[in-house]
Amino acid sequence: MKQPTDLPEMIAIFPLAGALLLPRSRLPLHIFEPRYLQMIEDALKTDHRLIGMVQPNAVPGREGHGLHTIGCAGRITQFSETEDGRYMITLGGISRYRVQKEVEGFTPYRRCEVDWSGFEQDRRSEESDAGFEREGFLTLLGRYFDARGLSADWATLKEADDELLINSLSMMLDFEAEDKQALLEAPSLQTRRETLVTLIEYALRGGQEEGKGMIQ
Repeated sequence: MKQPTDLPEMIAIFPLAGALLLPRSRLPLHIFEPRYLQMIEDALKTDHRLIGMVQPNAVPGREGHGLHTIGCAGRITQFSETEDGRYMITLGGISRYRVQKEVEGFTPYRRCEVDWSGFEQDRRSEESDAGFEREGFLTLLGRYFDARGLSADWATLKEADDELLINSLSMMLDFEAEDKQALLEAPSLQTRRETLVTLIEYALRGGQEEGKGMIQ
């Protein structure tokens, strides 16, 4: 397969249910398991500093967790270590990828050969959504926040660019792992926004349990 010259054919994989990373977005992570501490240390030694986020995917009759086919790789852009040896990192979303095969080896974490083709837009400039009706969307979002006891910085939400707003909400809102996967696999920003609206409307009809929290 032909690979972009600046992206590797094999990357470390971090399967984490419900954690969504999207291109040009940032995902803070608290790393404490020994195998993932090793993963971060190894990634920091590479030129690309990439970690592949992916949703686990249960396979009937198979022990352990499989992986969804599509994930998103992020570059470690911030890194700090706590006194007790944990890592606080931030991943900057670079590009989605398709898992080709898992690579057996001596690392305690999982690694996969990946294909970056088909996601060229992820590595270009910010996407726009020509059909985005912001006022109606924010009204719907307000209903969702009220129903779930959430609060938000509305000034920031109103001023955010289309991509930042849609992607940030896709990453932060408390949807099921399969719903997060649908948001990740959306082929365009418009499709992701339409999927996000569908999930919010479904939740407002009682599709998800209410919860309490805070979105900053």
